[in-house]
Amino acid sequence: MGILPKAFRLLCCTLLALIFIAPSASFAQVAVSITVAPPPIPVYEQPPCPTEGFLWTPGYWGYGAAGYFWVPGVWVAPPRAGLLWTPGYWGYAGGAYRWHLGYWGPHVGYYGGINYGFGYGGVGFYGGRWDGGVFRYNTAVMRVGPGFHGIYEDRAVIHNTTVINRTSFNGEGGVLARPSPEERVAMSEQHEHWTQEQISHQRVSGQDRNNWVSQNHGSPVHPEGMGVPARQERQQQRIAGGVHSGQLTPGETTRAEHNEAKINKEVHNDRVANGGKLTGAEHRQVEHQQNKESRQIYNEKHNAKTEEHPHGEGHEHEGRK
Repeated sequence: MGILPKAFRLLCCTLLALIFIAPSASFAQVAVSITVAPPPIPVYEQPPCPTEGFLWTPGYWGYGAAGYFWVPGVWVAPPRAGLLWTPGYWGYAGGAYRWHLGYWGPHVGYYGGINYGFGYGGVGFYGGRWDGGVFRYNTAVMRVGPGFHGIYEDRAVIHNTTVINRTSFNGEGGVLARPSPEERVAMSEQHEHWTQEQISHQRVSGQDRNNWVSQNHGSPVHPEGMGVPARQERQQQRIAGGVHSGQLTPGETTRAEHNEAKINKEVHNDRVANGGKLTGAEHRQVEHQQNKESRQIYNEKHNAKTEEHPHGEGHEHEGRK
């Protein structure tokens, strides 16, 4: 009989994790409710935007069967031009912490007053704007690669480009902020779900034990998302960007995808053999393979087969991948 309560708790926790990962049809609906506060938001540097038109979605604390885990910020393609991302947030009320889902919409709505940094200072968004179907980046807070054309610099409302108030939840003991009239209007607009890329990013982050609070005690080793899983995702972003821009031919895309799949399978097998982690030697080997593949992707994006494209990636930017 003593086993049932433990099994029941595990089942409930698993269901909560599934609810957290799956976007709800009602964006006002709360997805997860727990009694332990999320850790403060880590301080980190933003990785450069890989492709013009991608938008920054800031890092946050997710929740799964093993408890809280860090989901690094990531550059993603919006569902369509003209949409902006409103981050999700944790809110404390009635003795529980509840996760409120983020969403895409024509305006940035209420996200609990949480200072996620990089244009999300707690109210609104000042990291860039849409202009005639083209997103223009405010380089006062956004880090972009060389060769980007849609940029400007506006420091009028910028106090700092990193998170100063690291509190990660709204409510008693956290950020005490309520929706402004403008945010309430944005909240009532037509919204769109997370993209599949965002859902996949959260799932991959939750599988990496280095992101688990139970392992890192609230201080992820790579809060900026430069660990092995994040690099794998970033490589996929670069491949997708090359296809979109015409810098990668179908043959080059197939080769890159095949090599990435091979590296991913090797990482998966190594993690299974080592309790979900990579040994130091395995990590160095993967880094070597990813660096080699990164150089190959760069060369193929800039060889004679590449169609002319005005926004090619710079070599310095690629070298940091």
